[in-house]
Amino acid sequence: MYKTHNCGELRSAHIGQTVTLAGWVHRRRDHGGLIFIDLRDRYGVTQVVANPEINATVHDALAEARSEWVLQVQGVVGNRPEGMHNPNLPTGDIELAAQEVVVLNPAKNPPFAINKEDELIDENLRLKYRYLDLRRERMKRNLVLRHQVVKFMRDYLDQAGFVEVETPILFKTTPEGARDYLVPSRVYPGEFYALPQSPQQLKQLLMVAGVERYFQIARCFRDEDLRGDRQPEFTQLDLEMSYIHRDDILAMVEGLYTAMVKAIVPHKRLLSSPWPKFSHTEVMDRYGIDKPDLRFGMELYNVGAIFAQSEFKVFRGALDSGGVVKCIAAPGCAEYSRKEQDELVEFAKTQGVKGLATLGLGAEGLKGSAAKFINESEVAQLRQTTGAKPGDLLLFVADARAAANKALGALRLLFRDRLKLADKNMLAFAWVVDFPMFEWNEEFQKWDAAHHPFTMPRMEHLGRFETDPASILSDAYDMVCNGYELASGSIRIHRRDIQHKVFQLLGLTEEEIERKFGHLLEAFEYGAPPHGGMAPGVDRTVMLFADEPNIREVIPFPKNQAARDVMADAPSKPDARQLKELHLKVD
Repeated sequence: MYKTHNCGELRSAHIGQTVTLAGWVHRRRDHGGLIFIDLRDRYGVTQVVANPEINATVHDALAEARSEWVLQVQGVVGNRPEGMHNPNLPTGDIELAAQEVVVLNPAKNPPFAINKEDELIDENLRLKYRYLDLRRERMKRNLVLRHQVVKFMRDYLDQAGFVEVETPILFKTTPEGARDYLVPSRVYPGEFYALPQSPQQLKQLLMVAGVERYFQIARCFRDEDLRGDRQPEFTQLDLEMSYIHRDDILAMVEGLYTAMVKAIVPHKRLLSSPWPKFSHTEVMDRYGIDKPDLRFGMELYNVGAIFAQSEFKVFRGALDSGGVVKCIAAPGCAEYSRKEQDELVEFAKTQGVKGLATLGLGAEGLKGSAAKFINESEVAQLRQTTGAKPGDLLLFVADARAAANKALGALRLLFRDRLKLADKNMLAFAWVVDFPMFEWNEEFQKWDAAHHPFTMPRMEHLGRFETDPASILSDAYDMVCNGYELASGSIRIHRRDIQHKVFQLLGLTEEEIERKFGHLLEAFEYGAPPHGGMAPGVDRTVMLFADEPNIREVIPFPKNQAARDVMADAPSKPDARQLKELHLKVD
């Protein structure tokens, strides 16, 4: 055996035992003849000491060793000298007196320090040498945490009667709101598979098949622009249930996540239990975003009624044209300088509004661009409505409702980060329900599915397909937490007539409907049960649990922000032989 123990398990109880360890050189220190090596493996670090007076050969071998060399060390476990114990290490009470050393593999000097957690390293360098980056303690913790999350999900759902079923990676295009990754077929020239954006159709077919409770740790692929919480390939907990209503699914997933937080990240606190539930309209009006961060206040307030008779032309103009006047109160920011307020105005404009009015409730009176247009009565009403206190800064947007919500929602998050208003150890889960079924696509002058086209519309709204599609609500729902969408789901359409009606409204021809979805529509004719599900994101869940700024930190081998694998240099050009076999030409 290369080792009898791992580098994290030796304790005082092992003193006097002869053991063998193997691992990487974490640190090497030369102290007046004595050489100390911190030997590291996945489980921890053990201090190894070599004394030239006891064993010169071993001493010389360790003297040659450098950072990240792979060593095998045999020795006797001893107590560390008085005053040399390390309370920060589980193995800090002991050391290993080396009797034999084998260099299993020397190593080049690494491009960055493995043993310095606080060192800033260029991300592309880390990704190029990801196999070294993953040796670092932070990344090792994230990998283990990811394993624990996935294992908990599997065990919990197994106990709840779910069956894990793998669905194909090679399938056909599925409309999920992003571009597909296409895979050319060698045996069918000119034809392509698509990598699944999700197993949506397949899991619905499993419900038709009678599985009733399905789940899968599913790999998904979407060719979309990247953000900190997106990757071209990602992992989700995909689940589907038959003979259920919306709240049955919400209760199942809420129970899973509540238990998982308690078991895996007990230092985290839930803001509330049971989780709050908001309509889509409500979260947009109160927080300006459909994935609100509930860990702090600063809600958006509609104050149009206060200014119904105002002579302030900016406010009156917006109200008279059917718009709104809304505001937020930034705590303790009344003394912002003119320059700081101007920067907020410019930020608001980048969010699509015409401008931003400010009102500081300063110690010496009102300040800001709106101060001379707002009277004492209106200030009193504003304070009562918003809860603003002396020292706060009110920020107003007078514009169309959607634009005002977007701009103030973005400002709310800006102040969250600037003022550190959110507790990082708080998990504020919530449900968002009652989404619109359709969105009007101005560019193509057509209706798009707001969620996806397999979502069941509210049954009482079926009569509006021909008269008022914009007012149709869907039976879709999102799980949100701390400003992120962690899961999206819906009750699915299980009737052919309703699914066909949705496809028609989306502008698909009869030929397109049959070619793309004929297999699904036919399956619905064989007794498809009512069903629904959702798909929590594994990457985003681990990111939140680990307090990481983006999901690349919790994915073993992610793509960079330009969607490239800088370690393997992919995507790359195929050779001419491969292209010929696939009947492809590249310009």
